[in-house]
Amino acid sequence: MAVTTKTGTTGLGMTRPGTAEPGIARSVVAGPVPARTAIGRPHVVVMGAGWAGCAAAVAAALAGARVTLVERTDMILGTGLVGGIMKNNGRLTAAEELRAMGARALLDAIEPCLLHRGVRFPGHEHASLYDVTRIESAVLEVLAAFEIDLHLMSTCTGLARDGNRVVSAKLGTGEIIGGDAFIDATGTAGPRANCRSYRSGCVMCILRCPSFGPRISPLRSLGIDETPRVPTAATSGSVKVLKSSLSRDIVQLLEGNGVVEIPLPKSVSVAVAPSEKSCRQYTSDDFYKKLIVLHTGEAKVMVPYMPLRTLRSIPGLSRARFLDPCSGGLGNSVRYNAITPHDLTLRVTGFQNLFCAGEKVGLVVGHTEAILTGTLAGHNAVRSALRIELVEIPPTLMCGDFLSFVSSRLLSTEGLYDKYTFSGSVYLEHAVESGMYTTDSQVIGDRVRDSGLSGIFAARLVDG
Repeated sequence: MAVTTKTGTTGLGMTRPGTAEPGIARSVVAGPVPARTAIGRPHVVVMGAGWAGCAAAVAAALAGARVTLVERTDMILGTGLVGGIMKNNGRLTAAEELRAMGARALLDAIEPCLLHRGVRFPGHEHASLYDVTRIESAVLEVLAAFEIDLHLMSTCTGLARDGNRVVSAKLGTGEIIGGDAFIDATGTAGPRANCRSYRSGCVMCILRCPSFGPRISPLRSLGIDETPRVPTAATSGSVKVLKSSLSRDIVQLLEGNGVVEIPLPKSVSVAVAPSEKSCRQYTSDDFYKKLIVLHTGEAKVMVPYMPLRTLRSIPGLSRARFLDPCSGGLGNSVRYNAITPHDLTLRVTGFQNLFCAGEKVGLVVGHTEAILTGTLAGHNAVRSALRIELVEIPPTLMCGDFLSFVSSRLLSTEGLYDKYTFSGSVYLEHAVESGMYTTDSQVIGDRVRDSGLSGIFAARLVDG
């Protein structure tokens, strides 16, 4: 059964159901996939190849589009190259919902790269940890299998419009790429000026602005204001340390269990305020009284930064060396300083064929969250190009409930001081209280079936 609504904008640019935005009508799918269209194969252009951008590209290709994926650096996955945590807490529920809705390709690619399953660490249950040294090549194989045209070392510097439709993207090289729909998944980290204004300046993180140039928000060229009403920036939540620089006994425990919890000596303190952390689920006392280390190929140390001298004073870490950021003793990358106005289909306010995904959705933290938003944006981009109804995931599913929760919270000033993830903080509290969080695969499957969205993201919408 399909339900048609119209949406309008709130003061922040988020949409509130039941109101009208002039000239932008939207249909919400909660039922069968429409028959394939005989319209020519649309071209979807995705800007940014982090987890969200890759998910958007794959979803658009699955729906039948020709896809161009543009990435500023020489590697895909962005912060996913130093991340590594999946399925912890509510992320398990969300990932299984995505599978049931047909978004399997990237989740399946992660599985062979997992080093540990069912890991428990403070505040987190049943986590899976992937190998950050193997994950990029696995995802590159997926992109190649879907014949996605990947442009590395290509920064999108702006977009051109014709009324309320975007018609082309301009790259730093001067190349113009035309398309039928566009997705901004460029993230919120960088440029160096943001890191300098917030903390210590560039600390040479995995995004490597000095080498590949600053992140440029392509939506600014359209006059879209992505500036939050209050400061929302925060540092990345962990540092990566060379595993071989740790003591042999710590390495053995890390490789065997996936996690090591090292009590901090009284002389050592974590001098990071909870408000500085983008990952608010890591603000409990455990993360201040212990050094929590996860095994993701190298050693993922769950502090945003720590002076190297202090880190080396901890037993077993006397030879510790930072990998990411290289200057992790001074600070970390600064993120979450932009929010793109959008509706619950992830279409950007005021445009027919422009979507956002990942951190650009607004204060959304994590790989699973990026894959969700990228998948929805990619699939809906194809639908917009074909001029057919868009998908809005209903709040009967955790994925839809999450997007609705975030959208409503961003309307309030108080909500702008939080960060949002399936794995902790205010959303997980809500998901536990509401019964949305579950590890029961039967319950998850039934929910998706009852929503009418089973396999929807695997449905091809274009013949040929």
